[in-house]
Amino acid sequence: MSTASYPTGSQQKDLDTTPSGAPGTRAAGLLFRLENVHMCRWHTRARIVMGTATFFDAFDALSLAFVLPVLIGLWHITPGQVGLLIAAGYLGQVIGALFFGWLAERIGRVPSAGITIAVMSVMSIVCAFTGNLHMLFAARFVQGIGVGGEVPVAATYINELSQTHGRGRFFMLYEMIFPIGLLGAAQIGAFVVPRYGWECMFLVGGLPGLIITYFVCRLPESPRWLISRGRYDKAEKIIASVEAATPGRHIDPADSAAVGQRVAAITSTLQNQRKRSWKELFSPIYRPRTLVVWVLWASAYFIANGINNWLPSLYKTVYHLPLQEALRMASLSNVLSTCAVICCALIIDRVGRRRWAIGSFCVAGLLLLGLVVLGTESATNVMILASGAYAVMGTTTVMLYLYTSEIYPTRMRAIGTGLATSWLRAASAAAPAMVGLVLAKQGIAMVFLVFAGVTVVGLVASWRMIETSNRSLEEISP
Repeated sequence: MSTASYPTGSQQKDLDTTPSGAPGTRAAGLLFRLENVHMCRWHTRARIVMGTATFFDAFDALSLAFVLPVLIGLWHITPGQVGLLIAAGYLGQVIGALFFGWLAERIGRVPSAGITIAVMSVMSIVCAFTGNLHMLFAARFVQGIGVGGEVPVAATYINELSQTHGRGRFFMLYEMIFPIGLLGAAQIGAFVVPRYGWECMFLVGGLPGLIITYFVCRLPESPRWLISRGRYDKAEKIIASVEAATPGRHIDPADSAAVGQRVAAITSTLQNQRKRSWKELFSPIYRPRTLVVWVLWASAYFIANGINNWLPSLYKTVYHLPLQEALRMASLSNVLSTCAVICCALIIDRVGRRRWAIGSFCVAGLLLLGLVVLGTESATNVMILASGAYAVMGTTTVMLYLYTSEIYPTRMRAIGTGLATSWLRAASAAAPAMVGLVLAKQGIAMVFLVFAGVTVVGLVASWRMIETSNRSLEEISP
């Protein structure tokens, strides 16, 4: 392979000093260099460190579900209070997604991610020492602020390190750590809670996070964010370190015309950097994307988190299973989800984001409707069909992190993703509360019928998605 596939040395200097649009041409040169290196150990390290943080984000998000079967009896909690307690964390996540999405645009992706991990880890430890429902409600709310901010900021960071070709696979293999975190919470919860008590569940989720915070803060900043802020020298140092990690392995551009188009797109993007307002999310170009992705987030997570957060308690209270068996059956959902996300990661670039979303809403809806038709009296039916619906829906909940950070430009990628994920938090807060109310008044069958109805909403929205596979970020979002 040629090592001269990007501007270097005197060529880069000429670009930097071009009289017309010098900042734009320098940005184009830097981003072109970033796009034209193979994935290497530099990318792997960033993905592992940020992925570890995302693992514990998922762990902390689900830990309450595996503690609740114990607390329901210990603190005599009603179904309505269970729904509100689950909702507390998601309400905090709404604030975290909005605030840290905004902060990541101002101070950078890495420091923002570090703060979120510190908040969620410290508050997980605090949860272990709460002694009543009200204290736990308050602790979960504050913890939710950190949990809600970490994933959208981390997703933005990882996406900005990715190349055009294979971006879906690269990102989804990283994002797969989230369902693995849910799986870890399920398996650890099924083992730890019956043997060592519910407090240990929160300690397992909190203590490692304090160490991870240190490593995240040592990651290099996103070069794309630095370039968008005009900090070219620092961006160039980071890009040079990426190139140094892959000597002699740079990819040749396909042809000069394609390179010219990409440089023009990047230059145009930089010229628009003054539009740094959340209001641009509702401009003629981005308003349709924004509204569609909000509906997708809300509908997908209403179903997924509504099912996942309630299943352990449903097995224990509705089907009267022993605690350990209830937790074991609930953990099956996360095993299936992890397998499904692996499949999604491997073929998402070939199938496409839009077609995958359409398919997942169709399949999940049919499984939930089938559960209602066959009958919800059997815990086995619920375990197979509801867990299957959750696993299928789980692939779209993960894919949406990829898709959302693709449809916005660098200047508002973090805030756009953060605002979109606030809808998942709102829906995730509403779904458990809805389950508690509907379960008490109309029974378990109606709960799953409501979930089936929400898949129709998601299906309609998924038809309006734009396809982003194998297109550069600058091409997708001018």
